[in-house]
Amino acid sequence: MLAPVGMAMALIVAAASIYSFSPRHVPPLQETRIPVDRMQLTTIERSKAGIVTAGEIGSILVSADEGRSWHQARLSQDRQALITRIVFADEIHGLALGHEGWILRTEDGGLNWQETHFTESNGEPLMSARRLPTGDWLAIGAFGQVLRSTDDGRSWSPDTLPDLSDWHLNDIASSADGRHWLIVGEAGTVLRSDDGGGNWEIVPPFYNGSLYGAAHLGGKRWVAYGMRGNVFTSADGGDSWQAARIPAPVSIYGHALLPGGELLLVGQGGMVLSSKDGGRHFDIANREGRASLTDIALARDGRWLLSSDGGLQVRTPSPAPRNTQDGATE
Repeated sequence: MLAPVGMAMALIVAAASIYSFSPRHVPPLQETRIPVDRMQLTTIERSKAGIVTAGEIGSILVSADEGRSWHQARLSQDRQALITRIVFADEIHGLALGHEGWILRTEDGGLNWQETHFTESNGEPLMSARRLPTGDWLAIGAFGQVLRSTDDGRSWSPDTLPDLSDWHLNDIASSADGRHWLIVGEAGTVLRSDDGGGNWEIVPPFYNGSLYGAAHLGGKRWVAYGMRGNVFTSADGGDSWQAARIPAPVSIYGHALLPGGELLLVGQGGMVLSSKDGGRHFDIANREGRASLTDIALARDGRWLLSSDGGLQVRTPSPAPRNTQDGATE
């Protein structure tokens, strides 16, 4: 009786072994979704690779379909440091800047990044950078930090600007032809160059709060914006500045200039402001939620892609009022 039972057990074990090693269909793993709508994002730009955004723990994300799906860019070094700004000199060459003096460089529009600078201890945040007409890169940041690269961002050295204090420097902006430049920062700091960044001068203070960004609107027209809804315009290349009329006292962190000349500003309280008169007057173009909007990029279909401390936001601008025959709007 034992022999048949033993033979049966042996057959069961053999069948189980054959089954365990036999090939069988494995269902594909579900694609991992990047929670771009819940991440802290500080910056968003367009490049040849698509839309590039970045922010918390050193994340850099790229979308090839106008913001509908995202994938992680490849970084040579993962520092887990907040990225504060991405800038592109053209469609493929750009920098990512962050805390601890972190600088990453790309040559393919943001798909791959190589680390070129990092401060191992007591590093300060870098806030903005631009490539000058000479080919040099200038990077600026906290406590008056200035770095210069003479080899297209591959290496960096400390630099100085005339009469500069240790106030934070937040943004560097230029005219389209690269001749006229502004640097703006804390305590109303404004520096100006009219020779492509070769020489800089301090602009006499016209505001004692922080300025977070600047935009050139063509000719001699500039806009500078900052905390608590303080926005200023200049029509004479920065010699004199006038306060703009703003409908809400919210801090402004980013901007976009539309092809038709309309200027959009984004900031606290989910606010998007619009000016169609060169920055002298602003209206509320859109307001949703409570997140602080940090930057804006324009999708090809007209949608606004907004980075924020509450994740990526996508909004469709409201159509402009249509004029009726008697001059009224509807």
